[in-house]
Amino acid sequence: MDGKRDDPRDNPRVAAAVPKDRGTRITRTISRATAAAGSFPMIIIAAALVLVWLVGGLFVRGGYASTAYQLPVSTVSSIVTFLMVFVIQSSQNRDSRALQTKVDAIAAVLAVMAKEQGLADHEYLLTRLAGLEDAPEHEIDHEQEIVRRRVDEVAHES
Repeated sequence: MDGKRDDPRDNPRVAAAVPKDRGTRITRTISRATAAAGSFPMIIIAAALVLVWLVGGLFVRGGYASTAYQLPVSTVSSIVTFLMVFVIQSSQNRDSRALQTKVDAIAAVLAVMAKEQGLADHEYLLTRLAGLEDAPEHEIDHEQEIVRRRVDEVAHES
């Protein structure tokens, strides 16, 4: 990275202060569903439904032992759980990738700053880790150890 900008929109002095909405209809829907599922009102609604089901069991012949009474709740909760696992995982995957991209961008900017300040040995430390999230676990562990050693060295230099 030579510090030149290919696109004037990458210049923070000219770029819009508010990022544009890049979401598709489906990703926005998944994000809203994830946010709604974890919201306080939804927790209250879920607790209320369980309470209604528990109280209703007192008035059904056979009570909680009745298969006809247990089946609808069991089926609905299984389906909701199955769907929410994928909705939440999708949301977490997108959040993770977006956060990693932001960290990589910060590392690139810091590498340019290090180079401009004559700290070229730190530039390599910053740029070598871009894309590390896709590496095998043992490689991540190895890089983590290198970074921790380097941080310890830098801390003891000053």
